[in-house]
Amino acid sequence: MLMRLSHDLGLYFYDLVVARFDLWAAFGVLAQFVFGARFLVQWIASEKAEKSVIPMGFWFLSIAGGIMTMIYGFARRDIVIILPQALSIFIYIRNLMLISKAKKKAGGMVASGSEVEASAG
Repeated sequence: MLMRLSHDLGLYFYDLVVARFDLWAAFGVLAQFVFGARFLVQWIASEKAEKSVIPMGFWFLSIAGGIMTMIYGFARRDIVIILPQALSIFIYIRNLMLISKAKKKAGGMVASGSEVEASAG
């Protein structure tokens, strides 16, 4: 029984990795590596800061990996890949918009604070 299972698993992985592997599969694997790299970027940034942080690179890798994975889904005509990636990409872009808005608001506060100090002096 274990010999048969071992043989069947071997055939399955041969079919998966060798027989069916094409340019789109290579692109899909690359997309997953790009998408996964965001966690490496986040981990390194958190280690440097000695606290949990989400750097901008995390969001850019999320968008790039998400778009690549969605393209792969379109190429494979797989709705199970396309729909969640489309929603996720929207969320990643929205996070960048919120970060940008917060930076502009913080920049405005600094400028307002400087003007107050200058007029008081």
